[in-house]
Amino acid sequence: MTEFRAPLKLSRPDGEEIAYLKEEAGGKGRGGLVWLGGFKSDMTGTKAEALAAHARKAGHAYLRFDYSGHGASSGRFAEGTVGRWKEDALAVIDELTDGPLVLVGSSMGGWMALLAALARPERVKGLVLIAPAPDFTEELMWKRFSPQIKEVMQRDGVYLEPTQYADEPNEITLKLIEEGRAHLLLGRPIPLTCPVRILQGMADPDVPWQHAVTLAETLESQDVLLSLSKNGDHRLSTPEDIARLEAAVEEVLARV
Repeated sequence: MTEFRAPLKLSRPDGEEIAYLKEEAGGKGRGGLVWLGGFKSDMTGTKAEALAAHARKAGHAYLRFDYSGHGASSGRFAEGTVGRWKEDALAVIDELTDGPLVLVGSSMGGWMALLAALARPERVKGLVLIAPAPDFTEELMWKRFSPQIKEVMQRDGVYLEPTQYADEPNEITLKLIEEGRAHLLLGRPIPLTCPVRILQGMADPDVPWQHAVTLAETLESQDVLLSLSKNGDHRLSTPEDIARLEAAVEEVLARV
């Protein structure tokens, strides 16, 4: 059973608070890790918890947090945007971490990790991305929405999207879609040269494995490895998946 720990809070200039948990470095740990979670997920998920246990055992510094409107952080989810969540990520990196970092991003967190690495290249020395979803608001949402859904969004400003991951639907706002266009990365070279490891399931119903291939091709780094799991789903949280995640993290940390 996972021991409950009350999250700490980082105050933001607008009065919101970002909840976070932190493992201090110790022993022979080689670097710092930052977990960036997915859309409407939180820092207590299976992969985030497993990586915390791994970091404690290996002696790595490890920070995980909830974006505004997520988990234990303040704010309303429906008011969130890609830019806001990116700023949350940069705030915790700037104010709560030291030294070189490896960012571990899951789904939307993969997009956040890429944006953070571009904004802080002097700090971010490696990436481990799990079913990464850069540009998902455009490529995996807007372009896939039917004309009827787009009409609802234009009329009401929001679409309540059913999801298999929660009882309540996701509130997909038109603001989320439109603001996301300022942060799109695919379609042109992404100027990152650090080591990148991508773990992707080929049975992922949310992020097609071809999306990960496109990302790998778009990154300028020559040190990019893409691992495809034929039966892997979007969560990639089986014991075997977790073992692959831990191995990828150690491989990238060894290059920092």
